[in-house]
Amino acid sequence: MAESLLTALILFGATLISSTFGFGSALFAMPLLTLLLGLSTATPLFGLVGPTISSIILIRNWQLVDLSSAWRLVLSTLVGIPLGVRLVTQVPGESLTRLLGICLIGFGWYRLGRWRLLKLESARWSGLFGFVAGILGGAYNTNGPPVVIYGEMRRWSPTEFRATLQSYFLPTGLGILASHALSGFWNEQIFELYGVSLPGILLAIAIGGWINHRLPTERFQSFLSVLLIGLGIMLWLLEDDNMAVSFCW
Repeated sequence: MAESLLTALILFGATLISSTFGFGSALFAMPLLTLLLGLSTATPLFGLVGPTISSIILIRNWQLVDLSSAWRLVLSTLVGIPLGVRLVTQVPGESLTRLLGICLIGFGWYRLGRWRLLKLESARWSGLFGFVAGILGGAYNTNGPPVVIYGEMRRWSPTEFRATLQSYFLPTGLGILASHALSGFWNEQIFELYGVSLPGILLAIAIGGWINHRLPTERFQSFLSVLLIGLGIMLWLLEDDNMAVSFCW
């Protein structure tokens, strides 16, 4: 009972982050779930949760998606993934994780300083950011940050930011979910924990959506910067503890 309750609380918090900002749920949840349940249970459990979050948000907000960017991001990410897989055999995972953490912290501080990045007028730049995201995803399952930076440089509104990120994460999440099923990762415990957590997940999606739609753009950007710094610090802490993150939403 305690294990189920803690799992539900962790997934509630992770979903609230993702529903409010559009990303960050796995990086928050996976370390905690791994400590509580073990990696073999945490990975397929969150593999069910991620697409659940994305699909519900998209059903309600599909008209807010920047489609011209979304499809380019997805395709270019798929191209970059094989290179990332090859890179991870050449570069130590610790180096990649720490470099990503430094980039997140630096970008977060840059945003808090109220400096403005160059605005990208064209969605054609999405191919470059998606390709880099694919490399990071293939190397260490952290494809989210380049897409977040791209959204900032495109000056997406909070609602557009949230919806477009989910349209990017849903296809990759479904692929991960299918790979877990085909690999035999699913068992009765996974679905029991998912069922117990589902009411909290749905509640967190509603609360996060309410917050997202009422956040002024400037305040949203400030909160997003703080979140990026926090996630960057978590990457350092996780590497120090030799804990793996399955994928980054």
